[in-house]
Amino acid sequence: MREGGYLHERCIFPGAGFQKRKPRPACWGRERGPFANAVPTAEGAIQIALEELPITLHGARALVVGYGRLGRALAPRLSALGARVSVAARKWEDLAWIEAAGYTAEHTGELEGWLCGYDLIVNTVPARVLDEGALRDLKPGCLIIDLASKPGGVDFEAARTLGVRAVWALSLPGKTAPVTAGQAVKSSIYHILNELGV
Repeated sequence: MREGGYLHERCIFPGAGFQKRKPRPACWGRERGPFANAVPTAEGAIQIALEELPITLHGARALVVGYGRLGRALAPRLSALGARVSVAARKWEDLAWIEAAGYTAEHTGELEGWLCGYDLIVNTVPARVLDEGALRDLKPGCLIIDLASKPGGVDFEAARTLGVRAVWALSLPGKTAPVTAGQAVKSSIYHILNELGV
């Protein structure tokens, strides 16, 4: 094992004890861990939408905010269920990929005034993108699911005041697919240990 690291529960924390902030597990610095967790998170979001919406996803207008690992996992799954999917991103490269994948592309910075047509909005961006102004645009009955880690991307206080249904769905992999989530962590640890020659 590399000097300065230690094994804690399921992940190796390099340089632990020498950092002022809580160290991030080395397994999440690799693509396998975060991407593997994107799938159960996307499926968990779909489960919430199916339980909370009074309509089917088939034919629903859905907006995915963010086109990182999670947005890329969620958009095709919503589309496969028949939802009419739009994806919002801030990078022009991502907007091009969104259109190439067959989705309607929206710029994250230009959402206000354009949200009134959606039945479902799923945020994956861990920064405030759905503020009070954006929430005022929503049509009655629109469901917001925020999958972003803290601080989240939705102004939940404004949502409550406006009567907008908003769910902050944190830690979905462990809740919806704990075995799959555990296998992803295990696989990442094995790769790290293999790289370290352990």
